[in-house]
Amino acid sequence: MNMKVSIKKILKYIGSAALAILLLWVSFREVEWAEFRAQVKACRWEFILLSMAAGSFAFWLRAIRWRQLLLPLDPSVSRLTAFNGVNIGNISNFIFPRIGEFIRCGVITRRSKITYDKVLGTVVLERGWELLVMLLLLAVVVVGGINRFGGFFVEQIWIPLASRLSVSLWWIVVLLALAGLAGLWAIWRYRDTNTPCSKVWGIFRGLGQGFSSCLRMDRKWLFFAYTAFIWVMYWLMAASIMWAAPFLDGLDLIDALFLSLVGGLGFAVPVPGGIGAFHFIISLALSAVYGIPMEMGIIYAT
Repeated sequence: MNMKVSIKKILKYIGSAALAILLLWVSFREVEWAEFRAQVKACRWEFILLSMAAGSFAFWLRAIRWRQLLLPLDPSVSRLTAFNGVNIGNISNFIFPRIGEFIRCGVITRRSKITYDKVLGTVVLERGWELLVMLLLLAVVVVGGINRFGGFFVEQIWIPLASRLSVSLWWIVVLLALAGLAGLWAIWRYRDTNTPCSKVWGIFRGLGQGFSSCLRMDRKWLFFAYTAFIWVMYWLMAASIMWAAPFLDGLDLIDALFLSLVGGLGFAVPVPGGIGAFHFIISLALSAVYGIPMEMGIIYAT
């Protein structure tokens, strides 16, 4: 059984790594390396350092925001422990996509009195909240600048995806939603009579306890303040790299926010550390929206 699980994990990793390599190849295939090196050398490296500092501070803010959720479960969780958990999780994502969220739960479980399922509940809440904020910001940016950004999502994402399917994307969305609701009903209905349903229900119950920690944390406004500052840091990271690249001098802060949000979509692709997917979607966005050649956009992504 363990051998089968190990083989399955290895095959998943090989598949995700192969996808990352494919996306990197698609992104870099037309790059003129002499021009690439020249443009990288022309970058203003003080802004690169500013971006790195903003990224490090964003990780610290994420750690203390996560700690806000953990404190009602165990007041002894320290800032350093939460920070270590976030960073170890981020590093783990370069080994296998998404595994970092589970690894950081283990870091907290080993150093606190909180059970794993409750810690996982706080992670699900934190990541779910992060996704919600990102989608809301993306909606505001796209709707507010529909003539500027709207065409990118329609022409580069929705239409190509829809053209590859024999049925409407909306039907697929509806069917997936109905299947999910049916599965949840079956788990609740048979939670006391079916062993697998009982185990899944137990996980959901632990997740619910993790979620409820949000309602019991002191100074709830801090959670939202940390979230705002985290996104300011993400914004500063994107803007700093934009300021560093001479060929992007014409872009403004709204463009930096757009690129930050689009880059977040790239990290949603299940490849190690977002490598390849991030490069592809950023260079595609710069090409489709601003007319910047993809081989130049890849410099920003890199």
